[in-house]
Amino acid sequence: MSNALGKLFTVTSFGESHGPVIGVVIDGCPAGLKICREDIQAELDKRKPAGPGATGRKEKDELEILSGIFDNHTTGAPVALAVKNIDVDSGAYDALAGKPRPGHADYAADIKYGGFADRRGGGRFSGRITAGFVMAGAVAKKLLGYIGVEIWAHTVEIGGVLAQQPDKAATRQLAERNNLRCADYDAAGRMLTAIERAAKAGNSLGGIVEVIAVGVPAGFGEPVFDTLDGVLAQAFFSVPAVKGVEFGAGFGASRLKGSENNDAFTIENGSVRTLTNNAGGINGGISNGMPLIARVAVKPTPSIFIRQNTVDIPRLQPTDIVITGRHDVCIV
Repeated sequence: MSNALGKLFTVTSFGESHGPVIGVVIDGCPAGLKICREDIQAELDKRKPAGPGATGRKEKDELEILSGIFDNHTTGAPVALAVKNIDVDSGAYDALAGKPRPGHADYAADIKYGGFADRRGGGRFSGRITAGFVMAGAVAKKLLGYIGVEIWAHTVEIGGVLAQQPDKAATRQLAERNNLRCADYDAAGRMLTAIERAAKAGNSLGGIVEVIAVGVPAGFGEPVFDTLDGVLAQAFFSVPAVKGVEFGAGFGASRLKGSENNDAFTIENGSVRTLTNNAGGINGGISNGMPLIARVAVKPTPSIFIRQNTVDIPRLQPTDIVITGRHDVCIV
């Protein structure tokens, strides 16, 4: 497995869905960064499932700082952070041995690791491992804040319900006022209804999340293989449920003319800016000083309570399964 991301600021992920802990080790964070337990815990609390259709698994996700932070400052040593897996019930997975769940990594992982991968709760392929990503992200956000970079995200689509796009700056405050983190309250209500209907039917929904970073200096990115959008896409795709990534106009750019897609330059307050931002803040794999805008497509939760076709691998026979256990209706 490849469990490390980044070069100067390296994040190494560890833990399985139903193992003792989920965590990360961050190497390369400079000494003296002011950060306290509450800064990281606040981000973990945002990640906790909430509202209708959320998983019945209730993890406290209380942060444990194992190394690298002392007296509310980083020490220069590797920062090791973890949360315990407490509310674990692996019984539902015993009956699934040898019967890969459609939409999951069961079969692919079984082939790659010779049947030795931890299958409980999806193991390393569960969304549960993203708790570690959140901890590392909290440290990264704090570090980037020192050069004026601010980052936030909001929901723009769930189950085919599209949110109207307010001013980008307004999404930050508006999205935090509901569990779906959608800045369009009317759309949020319709999204919630869609989630409730899917839950009653034993089904699931996907959607799209938009990520915004402002204050990113021009010049970030290392062409041609470590482009800014390239390494960010790698990070986004590390989230197990993400199936698509786009920047700026994204796939929509393919339907535009060059005259429509090009971002014309201007001078604003003595700085070079562009009149539009179809590039999403990145040209040639390098940040151009405009807000960085990315969208990630999240697939429907593959664990659904509807009978599905699969195979019994030991017997090499077709069969069917009904997945039980505790699962989110919508991961978004």
